[in-house]
Amino acid sequence: MRSRYAAYALGDSGYVQRTWHPDTRPATLDLRDGTRYVGLRVHEAQGAEVTFTAQLRLPDGERYALRERSRFEQLDGRWVYVDGETPEA
Repeated sequence: MRSRYAAYALGDSGYVQRTWHPDTRPATLDLRDGTRYVGLRVHEAQGAEVTFTAQLRLPDGERYALRERSRFEQLDGRWVYVDGETPEA
């Protein structure tokens, strides 16, 4: 989870793609839209699920908090992101 967050923050779309399950990853991914990643808090990691909040600053300067429960799966001996959902508050 943390390495994927760092890849988003650094604009490393190749790493994000490589750590995304091939059945659910998008064909292309552009991380250079001007969004700044300013913080990550992992709330819970249990089994193959991680609940986190990522603090972002959008290109227009607005601050945004993305909270997600991500699901991962082991594929060829490594963990890959499958999908995520926004938990109800």
